[in-house]
Amino acid sequence: MNESKSKLALVTGGGTGVGRATTLQLAKRGFDVAINYSRSKDDAEQTVQKVQELGQKAVAIQCDVANDEQAVSMIGALKGEFGRLDVVVNNAGMTYFVQHDDLDAMSEGKWDRILAVNLKGAFFVSRAAIPLINESGGGAIVNVASVAGVAGAGSSIAYAASKGGMITMTKSLAKAFAPKIRVNAVCPGVIISRWLGDHQDMVDKAIEITPLERASTPDDIADVITFLACDTSMMTGQALVVDGGRTM
Repeated sequence: MNESKSKLALVTGGGTGVGRATTLQLAKRGFDVAINYSRSKDDAEQTVQKVQELGQKAVAIQCDVANDEQAVSMIGALKGEFGRLDVVVNNAGMTYFVQHDDLDAMSEGKWDRILAVNLKGAFFVSRAAIPLINESGGGAIVNVASVAGVAGAGSSIAYAASKGGMITMTKSLAKAFAPKIRVNAVCPGVIISRWLGDHQDMVDKAIEITPLERASTPDDIADVITFLACDTSMMTGQALVVDGGRTM
């Protein structure tokens, strides 16, 4: 077992983008970090190295969060290695870019995979993690939702539905596991990352109607995730929109 006295955070999809930025911010706050990945092993291992350079312990752990058994196994491995868990950031997500009015293009397979990763995955990880968080004295879960779940916009109808469901689930978990565990969500707008690398037109259109006249960086979103995880003790069940004012 790890003899570090640091608290432990698990960041799903923690090797890239918002996940990596969050991982590094938590490490700077003194957390050891478990960096979950599904396929991006090299990115996750690079992030591990960056955390270690900050003086904290880190591990990359493979898990398809949409698989309940794998989620349970992941939390079991963290309990065995670190003996505790204090913060979970459910950041892992995926989508298919399908025009909302092209209903036939949203196949059952695409629908099921989007909801499996984005919604069921966050539930499976949270369900597996909650007993260990309680054993550690309580903590926080932060779900990375989206303004798509508020406005019904975004890359596809299924994506918007998955993020809307995540916002509702956030409230349900917050009610069920208070007072020891706070559960909140962040709802980003457009983020400059490789997620939208082939869809610059979406970024440009969003910026045109954004009062702050720019898209978010991964660190902009990580700032809010870290705030919800570390800096507030009286917020739970909330979904904070972080989109430069676009959805006002």
